[in-house]
Formats: sequence, structure tokens, C-alpha cells
Amino acid sequence: MLLRQPALAETSPLQLSDLPDPRPGPSEILVNVKACGVCRTDLHIVEAELTLPKLPVVPGHQIVGIVEAAGSRATRFRPGDRVGIPWLNHTCGQCAFCRRSSENLCDNARFTGLHVDGGYAERVVVHEDFAYRIPAIFADTEAAPLLCAGVIGMRAYRLTGIQPGERLGMYGFGASAHVTIQVAVHEGCEVFVFTRGEEHRRLAIELGAAWAGAAEENAPAGLDAAIIFAPAGWLVPVALRAVRKGGTVSLAGIHMTPIPEMEYGLLYEERVLRSAANSTRKDVEDLLSAAAEIPIRTEVRTFALEEANLALQLLKSARLTAAAVLDVASAGPHGRAAQ
Repeated sequence: MLLRQPALAETSPLQLSDLPDPRPGPSEILVNVKACGVCRTDLHIVEAELTLPKLPVVPGHQIVGIVEAAGSRATRFRPGDRVGIPWLNHTCGQCAFCRRSSENLCDNARFTGLHVDGGYAERVVVHEDFAYRIPAIFADTEAAPLLCAGVIGMRAYRLTGIQPGERLGMYGFGASAHVTIQVAVHEGCEVFVFTRGEEHRRLAIELGAAWAGAAEENAPAGLDAAIIFAPAGWLVPVALRAVRKGGTVSLAGIHMTPIPEMEYGLLYEERVLRSAANSTRKDVEDLLSAAAEIPIRTEVRTFALEEANLALQLLKSARLTAAAVLDVASAGPHGRAAQ
């Protein structure tokens, strides 16, 4: 599913296209895609809310598949191995950020489905150092949302500095939050969820939230930290107002509407507002390990590859109560659903 020119998701800008099969370089692997999660970042790419360094481009960066071939110097995986491919596609290893173990901020980073073609396709190539073994406990479609929604949620969660027994607020309850809440509850946090959808509130309670309500409502008790998953800047002062002195509000999105002007008093008393940007390879490994141990349950709704536009439209209009996943393995030639 190829993006030739960005446009509103409602116009179905992704086109079903035949492209030459990619060939792995010396240190790369060729992966036969089985499933690819549909991320809000994909929506930002399709609608050009992010700068697009490559056009046309195949989106998709929550990829699960089977290694089909390996380059002459690739030794980590063998044909038949199941792997995952996330957002981070390449880092230089030489800039100041890479040297201080902050490769998520690499000056020369490349990202899957943005700088290079991603997983809304039948095949994809990736450097072997940026692919990961998927725990056997997860089916392909269950594992896909872990690779970005889960990873960035975990990073945003860790950046709050919250401790077991403390209260965590979650603003927005989509694919990322529904994974992150399971980590927080497993680690002994009390979680309050702020979301507008009744189905999202029901799922939040089912997954262990102590309370669920609208963003405008007051939680039953003050928060020690909060994560904003929804790309809505107006939630920033709302969350800061709900967090105790010294607490942190972490922003999990790659794009957000403007943050409104607010009184300094919302930041005073050493409250912290910070973003979570991208992820490191260790973030991916840690999340996959934790997911298998807990184990995390992912709620998914599957779509055929050719239904990628529909999945993005439903995501944009908040009509999904689960993580959208393209089930590429069930497709026939050219992504058409097998009969």
C-alpha cells in the first residue's frame, strides 16, 4: 500500500501497488511480512503532519514476519526465524547521542515507513541489528502492536519515574495505553484512565484501571504522574493540574496539536513536562521481555492489506476500541484477501 502524495485519510491516499521485491544488502535480512500494526504515526505520515523525507513511501513500522533470506554478512537470524521490525530503522553510532546511549535521539536516525519502505507490504528488508525475536507466546497479529504502541508506551511510562503503589493517570486509551496499563498494574500502580469513549472506559476497567472517566472529570485522588497518549495539546494543562508537586507528565505522541498558553503555577513546585521520543533497541528488548512475562494481552482488530485506508480512517475518527493490525499473512497475491 503505497503513499505517492500525502492527503487526508478520508480520501484513501494509499494505493495498492506492485513494486519490485526488495533485496537484502550484506548485513540485511529479507522478511516475509505476516502482520503490520497500524499506528497513529502512520496517520501523521499519510496526512503530512510529519516532514516526509521520502516519496513515494510504504508506511508501517509494527512489523512481524518470517526471515526469507539473509545477506552475505548477516548472521543473527536464519531463514524461518520469526522477527519484529519497529520504528527505529538505523542509527549512526557516532553522534553525541549515540555515544551516550541515547540512540533514540540520533542526529542521523532513520525510521521504518518514513525514511525507508515499511510493512504495509508483503516483503521488507532491514539491517539485522534492528530486528528482534518475537516471543512464541504471541500470535503474529497479537505481537504487532507491541513493536511501537507497546514500546513507546513503556518508554513514556518509565520517563514518569513512577513507583509501585503510586497513582498514574492516562489521558487517551488507544493501542499504546491499553498495553501500558498492563505493565503499570503488573508493577503495582493504581491507574486512573481519562477517555471519552464508553468502550475504552470499559476496556480500561477490564484491564485493571481503578477508575475511568472523561478528561474533564476529577479523579478520585491526586496523581503522582501522568501520560498523555491522545494527540491533544489542551490536555497538557489538564494533566498538570491533576499531578502532585514534583510529579511528571509524559507526552507519548510524536505529534500533538498546539499546547495552549497556561499559568506558570501549573509547572511550579517542580512539576515536570517531558516528551518521549522514538525508542532505543533496549526499549524494544525490554518491552518484549516484559510482555511475555506478564503476559500482556493485546486487543486487536484485523484488516486485509488492501484495507489500510479504512483502518487509518477508523483510527482518525476514534472508532477503534482495539489496535488495528493488517493481517498480511491471510492475503493472496497483491494483498487481496484469500478466498
